[in-house]
Amino acid sequence: MNPDPVLFQAAATRHLPAALDLLRELVAVNSFTTNAEGVDKVAGITAAAFAPLGFRADLVPCSYPGAGPHLFLTRPGEGDPIVLVTHSDTVFPVEEEEKNDFRWDERPNEGRIYGPGTIDNKGGTALIWLALMTLREVDPRAYERSHWLVAANAAEEVTGDDFGLVTARRCHGKARAVLVYEGGPVDAQGWHLVVSRKGRSTWRLDAEGRAAHAGSKHHEGINAIDALAPSLPRIAALTDPNEDRTVNLGRIEGGTVVNRVPHEAAAEWECRATDPASLERADAFFSALSGKAANGATLRASRTGHTSPWPGGEGTMALFAKWEKAAAAMGLKAVAVPRGGLSDANHLWRLGPTLDGLGPSGGNAHCSERTADGSKLPEYLEVASMVPKAVMNAIAWSGME
Repeated sequence: MNPDPVLFQAAATRHLPAALDLLRELVAVNSFTTNAEGVDKVAGITAAAFAPLGFRADLVPCSYPGAGPHLFLTRPGEGDPIVLVTHSDTVFPVEEEEKNDFRWDERPNEGRIYGPGTIDNKGGTALIWLALMTLREVDPRAYERSHWLVAANAAEEVTGDDFGLVTARRCHGKARAVLVYEGGPVDAQGWHLVVSRKGRSTWRLDAEGRAAHAGSKHHEGINAIDALAPSLPRIAALTDPNEDRTVNLGRIEGGTVVNRVPHEAAAEWECRATDPASLERADAFFSALSGKAANGATLRASRTGHTSPWPGGEGTMALFAKWEKAAAAMGLKAVAVPRGGLSDANHLWRLGPTLDGLGPSGGNAHCSERTADGSKLPEYLEVASMVPKAVMNAIAWSGME
């Protein structure tokens, strides 16, 4: 089919009010990661919305303590699945939403809808629905032939690979494409699509010394802070722009009172890099910090978390070219950008060619506060981005046949 952007635009515009109704229903439910009842309710609303499109719903338990279930919506078709990725949880506890009166707040004069999850990532869920409705109406052949899998993570806002492992099993280890509907900004450069993400390792270095009275028995003590301190500049020095790698020392603790030689101290940091080999080299350096310090204290380095980078590559750029062509047909420009933050793409890219940032435009994700002077604004979705982004996706899917 030679897609006519005008037909796609008209269809998406007709279905937009229903997509916003779905978004409003989702936003009304608190789905903080450990509010299992709320996450389960969001999954139920999502499943009901996609059922008329021919999707069968399956709930799969999440291993994260206190979390609700992952949701998988399947519509069988030809070949490996096209995996459309979103998540049901948010970062906002009930108490925070109540304290800041943070709820659905539609402001047509601003072109924005404020509320928990509007852009991260209930807006992404609504956009997937809108794009599928548009494709089904304008190019039913492409819609019917494709094998679709909508995968909604129950605990995306916490680090873990549980969802990635479960999704891989649902796909039998292979996908035609992995498409992640996190928000995608639009600016003077164009419509941003994410083609790589940094990975992250988190680390802790503990120093164990010997306590002593700082006045009369100072010589008998082994100062854990003194032992820890020389390692900190060495850790920070692993930041390397040439390797697109950053290290952030985020927390340091040690000692109790100043008249006691501190017997323990610790530092925690994260390291991010786009290239998996670069992250591995940094991890090897951090691991080697374990041992005896010059003053006799014991140093123990431990990796407390790890998320692999998504380095992008040829498959991703081939996918991007389809979205770039779709945008051009609409008179828009798509821009390929890397991103330092993590998403489900970090856990799923090995299943097949992956593209991210396919959701609507918005801002201030993870923020619930609004100040009187407007210096702080809560999370919001830009309504005007919904139809163009849905059309871009639908045209690109139409071209994937």
